[in-house]
Amino acid sequence: IHDTTLGPALGGTRMWNYTNEEDALQDVLRLSRGMTFKASISGLKLGGGKAVIIGDSTTQKTKALMRKFGQYVDSLGGKYITAEDVGMNTKDMEYVRMETKYVTGIPESMGGSGDPSPVTAYGVYMGMKASAKFKWGSDNLRGKKVLVQGVGNVGRNLIELLTDEGAEIWVNEINSEKLAKVANDYDVKVISENIYTADGDIYAPCALGGTLNESTIPMLKCAIVAGGANNQLAKETIHDDLLIKHNILYAPDFLINAGGLINVYSELKGFSNQQVKEKTETIFDTTIEI
Repeated sequence: IHDTTLGPALGGTRMWNYTNEEDALQDVLRLSRGMTFKASISGLKLGGGKAVIIGDSTTQKTKALMRKFGQYVDSLGGKYITAEDVGMNTKDMEYVRMETKYVTGIPESMGGSGDPSPVTAYGVYMGMKASAKFKWGSDNLRGKKVLVQGVGNVGRNLIELLTDEGAEIWVNEINSEKLAKVANDYDVKVISENIYTADGDIYAPCALGGTLNESTIPMLKCAIVAGGANNQLAKETIHDDLLIKHNILYAPDFLINAGGLINVYSELKGFSNQQVKEKTETIFDTTIEI
């Protein structure tokens, strides 16, 4: 829990096979701080929090583990509200819900808002279009070359939106199964080598954070960075300046990837899907303003 000034701390749970507890702790502290920024800049009455579970989500996740985690969330008495993140899905939240009411992102069949990924991707898309308008004078992405790093739930939904607009999409993904599926479903080109040195107009990091650092930024040939990953800058006060030095426009991650948070917030406030969409569209205006 990073901050509860504006309201209870809301943020997803990430299950990841961290090398050690120190790495997990550093990640969860960075993520929870990002959630505070995300809620605040989106005008939501929420604080920032996040949870991580150390383990392999494909082999070590069980119903019993999720229920035990739910008991822990419940013990915090509503100071923290959880949801899904990397390595988690709506079914997991269903198990957490058996033990606590302080959970969002539950299936629509249970009255929840379901998977937040499509809304997250829509917000990233809005931020990307706003960045294009600021940089090139038009928000039309037709023919623009977009490098999407990570084709999980958010990356895949973003690819769909970009495909509909006629962008040229290049993808990079460490999971060969996900990559094969996206390559089969969409007209994308695969970057098997270094994505940072690839020619492109927009770099969209949609995997894990920290990909913008002193070694990768000088390699970039794009004009804009706009993606769905959290904490894209390895060190904020150093790497934001380095992006400026290389004349690269950076759309703040905690602003443009806030759609998922807006989506789960709707469960607490009873917003309709249309209201969620309209609220997420304001990301375009905020990006332009910044």
